[in-house]
Amino acid sequence: MDYQRVWQPGGCYFFTVVTHQRQMLFAQKEYIQYLREGFQHIHKKRPFTIDAIVVLPDHIHCIWRLPVNDTDYATRWRLIKHFVTCKINNNYESKIKIWQKRYWEHCLRDENDWRNHMDYIHYNPVKHGYVSSPLEWPYSSFARAVENGRYSKDWGDNIDDKIIQMEFE
Repeated sequence: MDYQRVWQPGGCYFFTVVTHQRQMLFAQKEYIQYLREGFQHIHKKRPFTIDAIVVLPDHIHCIWRLPVNDTDYATRWRLIKHFVTCKINNNYESKIKIWQKRYWEHCLRDENDWRNHMDYIHYNPVKHGYVSSPLEWPYSSFARAVENGRYSKDWGDNIDDKIIQMEFE
């Protein structure tokens, strides 16, 4: 079966991007900073909006909104991954693989789909056992979402993990 990506002009997408062999690269703050710089650098050249993001040691989840009439998230991801790879490999004498070749993308269909993926992103550090509350995880957009009134500070503190699952797990 050939996988067909969805290309929706001005679309809103959920992504999962994973490190090569699930290396815990983003347990290092320096590498998280490289990722942040990569997003900023590419955003200047090819704008997009990040609705939500969480960076875990071995993967990233995020929701992007593309500009009207723009479908090219693939080039953005290629450039971000390349930027981060170059930065990390400058720290090594031999080059290491940083990313899995592919990534998961899902075109969000409606407000309910968007909300479910927002919740999934923000609850993910709790699901993986890194923290007991989404607000405790520093590498997430959750605190910003609380400031914007999308969540209460204690959201996710007592949620059953089975409630927040995605169909691809």
